[in-house]
Amino acid sequence: MNELFKQVEQWSMNKGLDKADSSKQFLKVTEEVGEVAAALARNDKDALRDGIGDVVVTLIILAQQNGMDLEECLNCAYDEIKGRTGKMVNGVFVKSSDL
Repeated sequence: MNELFKQVEQWSMNKGLDKADSSKQFLKVTEEVGEVAAALARNDKDALRDGIGDVVVTLIILAQQNGMDLEECLNCAYDEIKGRTGKMVNGVFVKSSDL
């Protein structure tokens, strides 16, 4: 997976996206998240797969623009949730502190 992340980062550098405005990149993230929502609404697995991939690509670039990498961000998030407790409520996991 790391090699694929590096390929996306290199693609981003080749296009000059690594130096672009992060707020504009975040707009791309939200656009792609919208495509994921549309794929789910239509039960379109191919579009869902593509949309999730596009979200990951846009997040890799967003992290890169801010001197981070996606693995670093994911590790940080996992460290925060790994011991989290809670329960499922109507199909959504709710952490204990929000119950």
